[in-house]
Amino acid sequence: MPPRPATTARRSGPGLWLALALGILALDQLTKLAIVNTLALHESVWICPHFNLVYVLNRGAAFSFLSDAGGWQRWFFSALSIAVIGVLGALVYRAHRQVLFCWAASLVIGGAAGNLIDRLTVGAVIDFIDWHAAGWHWPAFNVADAAISAGATLFVIDELRRVRRG
Repeated sequence: MPPRPATTARRSGPGLWLALALGILALDQLTKLAIVNTLALHESVWICPHFNLVYVLNRGAAFSFLSDAGGWQRWFFSALSIAVIGVLGALVYRAHRQVLFCWAASLVIGGAAGNLIDRLTVGAVIDFIDWHAAGWHWPAFNVADAAISAGATLFVIDELRRVRRG
């Protein structure tokens, strides 16, 4: 008798992955709303020795790439986000039983949607998580960025597992 598939794999229809993406989107937007309603732009609040909350606007991409490009980047990164959301959404619909892949895709979709909403409504991405240690500062980021990074990491792990098996 062949082994039974994992419970998650049996029950992981496209709706489950859409719900995960929507959960990431909601968490991202709620945390950004809390920051905007609590802090003034560029205000920083000390939380602990290596962590602050800071309210900044990023008009570029990761690490403020192209943040001073003159405005066209807002529409470029918005279009790119829409394309990523569409392509990954279609792939999740077709491969909804591939659990690790769908986790990765859902995290990226939710994060991309969160940052897309910022770009379309504010004109920039709201960042607020400020990590620093030993004189080094990571660029400020948000829940959407963390979800995209986690999703990208899971994509790599999923592909490495696939190559190793294959």
